[in-house]
Amino acid sequence: MRSSRSLFHTVAFSALLTAASFAATAAHAADKITIMVGGYEKQIYLPAKLAESLGYFKDEGLDVELLNEAAGVDAENQLLAGAVQGVVGFYDHCVDLQAKGKFVESIVQFSQAPGEVEMVSSKHPEIKSPADFKGKSLGVTGLGSSTNFLTLFMASKADLKPGDVVTIPVGAGGTFIAAMQQDQIQAGMTTEPTISRLIKTGEASVLVDMRTVEATRKALGGTYPAASLYMETSWVEEHKDEAQKLANAFVKTLKYINTHSAAEIADKMPKDFYVGDKDGYVKALDEGKGMFTPDGVMPEDGPKTVLAVLSEFSKNVKGKQIDLSKTYTTEFVKNVK
Repeated sequence: MRSSRSLFHTVAFSALLTAASFAATAAHAADKITIMVGGYEKQIYLPAKLAESLGYFKDEGLDVELLNEAAGVDAENQLLAGAVQGVVGFYDHCVDLQAKGKFVESIVQFSQAPGEVEMVSSKHPEIKSPADFKGKSLGVTGLGSSTNFLTLFMASKADLKPGDVVTIPVGAGGTFIAAMQQDQIQAGMTTEPTISRLIKTGEASVLVDMRTVEATRKALGGTYPAASLYMETSWVEEHKDEAQKLANAFVKTLKYINTHSAAEIADKMPKDFYVGDKDGYVKALDEGKGMFTPDGVMPEDGPKTVLAVLSEFSKNVKGKQIDLSKTYTTEFVKNVK
């Protein structure tokens, strides 16, 4: 009898341990935060991979998984579908989505300039300004992406009408370069390190530069907050502790960028991000890292510029009442110690 009772207790205890282990595993899985990056090899989104490399997520006790997606618009769709909890992408999606009745907000503002460049194929020297886009095919990462927004803005400001240009989704990196080489696109918007690769081979030149705050003001009429961590407002409100920890990790990363050389930062990145040219990668980063904010705070004049840009061409946004205060928050970045 005593033996049976002992066996019962042993089995029960074993079952309890198994259940506890399962519960712990389930809780751990539930705690994972998945963030989709609109191309984490792009220098504009460098803080995502750098935070991971520096161990800042783990320092905050976070289990963060970074997923790669070539176009920001596809990352946005994954967020709205509930497949990921956050997106490292352009802030302008927060404004665009509010116009469609969806509320997402930037909780850490990585950059104050797009870091984008409109490149023109060397086969088409006739393109000397955006007014010459008429009848041309222009490369963007994806339809509905921020590169598409900015391209349509430039065309509209040059008095071109809808239909005067065609935007072609060609991604970035090798696919963008191939599209230009094959003359599928005559010009297109892209980022580093793709910019440097095309300039180095002489296959394209810069038409409109938005890699610095000064150049961006000239091109877009003001500061243009771009790369950010944005999340659904409802998720942020329900997970303030996790949102704060994410802000802590990313603000530390931005401080690292602002206090270390481009070469030191490059050493922390995966080697395949250099695309076989580390020196070129470092040079581009050295020239462009001024786009990053030092503290993750939204530039005061930035949201108004983004709204003005989108209102220029977007039927979704034009004439809509947009509450810009609901498209970003500084609550978490200002709490970072």
